[in-house]
Amino acid sequence: METPQAQMSRRMFIEGMAAVTASSAFLTACGSKRASEAGSSAAGSAAGAAGDYTITFAQGADPRGLDPAYVDDGESAQVMVQIYENLLQYADDSCEIVPGLAESYEVSDDGLTYTLHLRSGVKYHDGTDFNAAAAKASLERQLEPNRTDDMPYAAFTFGSEADGNGIASVEAPDDTTLVITLRAVSSAFLANLAMCMASPIVSPTAAEAGTLMENPVGTGAYKFVSWTKNSDVKMTRYDDYWGEPGKAKDLVVRIITENSARVTALGNSEVDIINGIDESMVDQVTGNGDQIAKMDGMNINYMAFNTQSDLFKTKEARIAVAKAINVQEMVDSLYNGYATYANSIMPVWMAPYDKDVQQTQYDADAAKQECSDLGITDIHCITYSNPRPYNGKGGTTLAETIQGYLTKIGVNMTIDQYDWTSYKDAVAAGNYDICFYGWNGDNGDPDNFMNLLAADDYTMNVARWDNQEYKDLIAKGLATPNGEDRDNLYLQCEQLAAQEQVWLPISHSQNLLGYKTGIDGFVFHPTAVTFLKKCTKA
Repeated sequence: METPQAQMSRRMFIEGMAAVTASSAFLTACGSKRASEAGSSAAGSAAGAAGDYTITFAQGADPRGLDPAYVDDGESAQVMVQIYENLLQYADDSCEIVPGLAESYEVSDDGLTYTLHLRSGVKYHDGTDFNAAAAKASLERQLEPNRTDDMPYAAFTFGSEADGNGIASVEAPDDTTLVITLRAVSSAFLANLAMCMASPIVSPTAAEAGTLMENPVGTGAYKFVSWTKNSDVKMTRYDDYWGEPGKAKDLVVRIITENSARVTALGNSEVDIINGIDESMVDQVTGNGDQIAKMDGMNINYMAFNTQSDLFKTKEARIAVAKAINVQEMVDSLYNGYATYANSIMPVWMAPYDKDVQQTQYDADAAKQECSDLGITDIHCITYSNPRPYNGKGGTTLAETIQGYLTKIGVNMTIDQYDWTSYKDAVAAGNYDICFYGWNGDNGDPDNFMNLLAADDYTMNVARWDNQEYKDLIAKGLATPNGEDRDNLYLQCEQLAAQEQVWLPISHSQNLLGYKTGIDGFVFHPTAVTFLKKCTKA
C-alpha cells in the first residue's frame, strides 16, 4: 500500500495545465483553478507519417553540456530529452507520472523503499544492455561519495547524508529489479526521478569512459550524431529503439542567438520550430504565416541579492534597494501581457500563496533615504544577454530597466553581461552584488521551487543564502504528506524568503513557441522542453 507521503503532490499538474502539442489546441486545466484560461491555436493539419525528413529546432544558446549529471540549463535539456530516458517520465500534457524505463513500481508501507520493475530487451545507443545494474550505476555516480562539486542537480535531486534526506542506497537484485531506499520520506521523490536534469539514465560504458558531456549515450528514440559548438547538434533516429520509433529520420537543434534572427529563419523555412521568442515578435511570427503555441509557464523570473556580498549581507540593505523598483510597472512595460507580476516564487496556480505573501512595496522616496543612510551608492550587477524561457527579453534589458529605477534614487549600478555559458561561470565565481536569474519548474512539486533557496550549491542558490530556519522548513515539507499541512510549510517558506528579501520576484512568463504550418505532433511540455519524437512534417 502506498503511503500518503509517497503519493503525488496535489499541486503537481496531474489534473491540468495541459501542454500545447502541435496536434491540438491549447487546453486549460481539467478542473484546476490555477491554470491559465488563455488559449491559442496550434497546428490543425493532420499528422504526417514517419519518414525520411528532418525536424530542425532553433534555440538561443549552445548547450552547456550533454551529460545530465553536469548541467542545469534548458538549452542542454532541449537536446538531452531527445536522447535520454528516465526510470519514470511525465505524461505529454502534465507532470503526472507514467512508466518509463521502469514499467511499474511499489512503495513500502513506511514510504522509504521503492522497488522498480524495469523493461527488458532495452539497449543503449552504444549497444550496452540496459538493466538494473546499469540504472544503479547511473544513479550512484551522483550519490555520495561519488558525487563531485560540479554536479549541480545531484544533491538537489537525490539528497545528502548531512541533511538526512535523499537516497541511502540502490540495489540491483536481478536484471529487471531496482530497489532504492531513502533516508527519509520524500513526497517529491517520484517526481524527481522523472526530471530531465540528473535523473536520465545514461550508458555505464560511456559514463566510465567520461565522454558523455560531448557524446551523449542514452536509450531514447534518437541517438547523437555530432555537436558543432555555437552552430548545431545533430541526432538521428535510433533503429533499435524499444518503443515506437521517432517520426522524423533526423533532428537538428540549431543555435541562433538573436531573437530576430530565429524569427527570420522560421519565416524563411530554414528551421521548423523556435523557442525563446521575444513577446514583441509574436506579431511578426504570425505575420509571416507561422504559428504560435503558448502556455502559462511553470517558472519564476527574479533578481537575486548576493547575501554574501559586503553590500547585501543585511536584509535592511536588500529591502532598501527593492523599494526603489516598481515591479508591477516594469512587468507591464516589458512583457506586453505575456508575463504576469510575481507576488510569490511559485506561480499562483501551483498553490494559492499569492494573496498571502507580502512583498516589499515600491516607495522611491523611502528607498532614496534608506540607501543614503546605509551608504549604498554603487552596485555591481551581472546578467545574461540571451533570452530565457522565463524571460524572453533577455537579462540585459531587464538589468537596464532596473538600472534606470536605481539611477532615480541616486544609486549607480554597473552591468556586466555575458552569453549564457559564460554567465554560469560568472555566477559560480560569486563576484557580484546582484544577478538576474530564473527557474523553470522540473516536476510541478513545490519543493522543486522552494528548495532552490536551501541549496548548498551556489550555481542554483545564486543568492548564496544560508538560513537554517528555512532549511528546516524545507526538510519538513519533504517529509510531510501532501495536503494542507504541507501547503502551510511552503507558505512559510514563501513568507520567510519575502521577509528576508533574498530575491526580488519579478514575473511568471508564458512559454512561447513558434512553428511552421504543417509541423505537427511535437509535445510542448509544461517543464519548458519540447519533445520531438512524435513530430511530423507535412
